[in-house]
Amino acid sequence: MHSLFHYPIKGCGGVAVPSSAVVPTGLVGDRMLMLVDAEGTFLSQRREPAMAAIRPSLAGSVLSVGDFSCPVVADGPQVPVRVHTWDGSGVDQGDLAAAYFSDVLGQAVRLVGVPPSLRRESFGSTPGLVGFADGHAVLITSLSSLDGLNERIVLRGGAGVPMDRFRPNVVVSGWAEAHTEDRVRRVTIGSVELGYARDCIRCAVPTVDQETGEKDGPEPTRTLASYRRHPDGGVAFGMKAAVIRPGELAVGDKVDVQEWGSAEI
Repeated sequence: MHSLFHYPIKGCGGVAVPSSAVVPTGLVGDRMLMLVDAEGTFLSQRREPAMAAIRPSLAGSVLSVGDFSCPVVADGPQVPVRVHTWDGSGVDQGDLAAAYFSDVLGQAVRLVGVPPSLRRESFGSTPGLVGFADGHAVLITSLSSLDGLNERIVLRGGAGVPMDRFRPNVVVSGWAEAHTEDRVRRVTIGSVELGYARDCIRCAVPTVDQETGEKDGPEPTRTLASYRRHPDGGVAFGMKAAVIRPGELAVGDKVDVQEWGSAEI
């Protein structure tokens, strides 16, 4: 495995980590916090690209962003929340966090956490559990897929994009063929076993520069649309997976595919 990332607050900047425990909902601390608007609807870079430049980190139960820090409230008063079509509740993280993020984003928001009682089921070929992620526990991409995409972008006169545009959890190296992850159906990495749920259909977020929090033109979506149109609609890059067996992941772990399938593209 080439690299590993988690996203302490859904929609905000990612953090590269050398290793992570993996629970049924994915990497520990991954998208277990979320910003919501006054109606309880989640915020994302689709609406607020500036979220990419917010760089949260977790140290134990303390959340930090720059000079701001606050304890993560594991359980307490809950508020209604919505992620796409899923309606549930989140543990309110208090007025201090709400004031900080409201000031940063220029609108009234609340920071919420996944309640300890949450059991939100994911869907797809391998069912599983998920926290506040869009719908699945783990997103897997590969360097070969990015290389193949960037070659096409350059041939079209554009500049290649970095992997962070796709906000993966697991990045695999060593696969000779681009989009090999599309064919993976069951894989062991470290002591973790993952199962294919579905191809990842991309929204507009990959067009956001993850360093500046600004939209950066039509790439990579424009080029993906020329060769990665998915039968379900949209363009695909990466594979969404469910956790079959929790455990530990670390950069450098062997990626051992136990079952292959046929790609849809």
